[in-house]
Amino acid sequence: MRMSQGRERPLTVHHLNQLLLVCSIVLLVAVAAVRISSRSGLPSLLVYLGIGIAMGQDGIGDIHFDNAELTQVIGYAALVVILAEGGLGTKWSDIRPALPAASALALAGVAVSVGVTASAAHFLIGLEWRQALIIGAVVSSTDAAAVFSVLRKIPLPARVTGTLEAESGFNDAPVVILVVAFSTAGPVEHWYVLIGEIALELVIGAAIGLAVGWLGAWALRHVALPASGLYPIAVMAIAVAAYAVGAIAHGSGFLAVYLASMVLGNARLPHWPATRGFAEGLGWIAQIGMFVLLGLLVTPHELGDGIVPALVIGLVLTAVARPLSVVVCLLPFRVPWQEQTLMSWAGLRGAVPIILATIPMVEGVEASREIFNIVFILVVVYTLVQGPTLPWLARKLHLGEDSEAADLGIESAPLERLRGHLLSVVIPDGSRMHGVEVAELRLPAGSAVTLVVREGKSFVPLPTTALRRGDELLVVATDPVRDAAERRLRAVGRGGKLAGWLGANGAQTGR
Repeated sequence: MRMSQGRERPLTVHHLNQLLLVCSIVLLVAVAAVRISSRSGLPSLLVYLGIGIAMGQDGIGDIHFDNAELTQVIGYAALVVILAEGGLGTKWSDIRPALPAASALALAGVAVSVGVTASAAHFLIGLEWRQALIIGAVVSSTDAAAVFSVLRKIPLPARVTGTLEAESGFNDAPVVILVVAFSTAGPVEHWYVLIGEIALELVIGAAIGLAVGWLGAWALRHVALPASGLYPIAVMAIAVAAYAVGAIAHGSGFLAVYLASMVLGNARLPHWPATRGFAEGLGWIAQIGMFVLLGLLVTPHELGDGIVPALVIGLVLTAVARPLSVVVCLLPFRVPWQEQTLMSWAGLRGAVPIILATIPMVEGVEASREIFNIVFILVVVYTLVQGPTLPWLARKLHLGEDSEAADLGIESAPLERLRGHLLSVVIPDGSRMHGVEVAELRLPAGSAVTLVVREGKSFVPLPTTALRRGDELLVVATDPVRDAAERRLRAVGRGGKLAGWLGANGAQTGR
């Protein structure tokens, strides 16, 4: 399929039907590929990139696409959605202890990685310093989509997962600023001014993200929308608004959207499971569209000259720069060497570096196409190596998380006119609420279990009714005790009937 030459023909309904058919087929193939990637341990980005390459000019589709500027714009939009989905799925209880270490990795770690990788690109490959710095900055960002998709399938300690997820959410902001600065025409002067600009943009982005997230959560908890399907749309709209406001205010929009989403995700909003599912669906669409488009932008027959530079730079990045940044940044936190080793290997790259590699192309930097090809090869090769080996390395380092009680699935529906809430509680297989009697829940006054659904049959429970795995409970709670009732339910789910006496008092919040 080649672009038509000569006079352009108007878009007709027939053309629209063809486009919809192609998009539907691509989405169905991509969805089917998720199962393959989940079984093999490969991040799904490789499959989606392959679909894009197959549709491109050297593939069976023979589609010629070379618009780097459009790719950058769509990539930014997709990254906003991916960061929003990642923030909504991040538990504050997991990320809070890891916040200082993750911040150090996202700031000082990026600086170490850029310096080491750029030096290797200059002295080993022979690139000019500007080109070397651009590559060093581009590949120093761990990819949120790759990290979220891989780590959430591996039972790692909460500190490790929290640190890596927070790092991937935080480090996009400083890296984008560095890539734009290095790609701008003219010499990069006064490094301390650049550091000051990065710090200012991060502070502005963080403040706006937290403020928008808090205001959005407060509004959604106090204003009952007329339909449950509006809550997911409102949550995503708030998250995207945080990015827009942060960017307009000359702050880091990426940091703003991630923090705003994390605040929303930990606010126990109404209809949360539906919102979470909607966000995951949008995240998948964003990933598929972004990776397929990046695959289209690649010209496979031009990649040959970039193989050796990509392998050399990637080896330095993986074996030297990333471990060194982890050791330097985590030294004050006394992290065990096993966790440091895993974090060094888990610095996954994905679509973000490839998207950032379009910035020098748009700015017209010399040899920018070669930079893009090197980054593309590096990401594909080292993702292919690192992704599937992470579970194996975690087992070798004995970092598998001990079995713990599964958290309850709780969905809240506001009853505005009755000034109450209806909580739908699902007891998962690993919950310690199994065997607890209704009276032993010790719910606060103003809340009660009104209905139990078990094996498709519903009944009104007695105080002596023992709850079982797979039960769904309907709990009615008044406005003043709604939060306390949910905390108590989660505490019993984690600690059983003795929760409160054994330390599981519900202080740890969840969704």
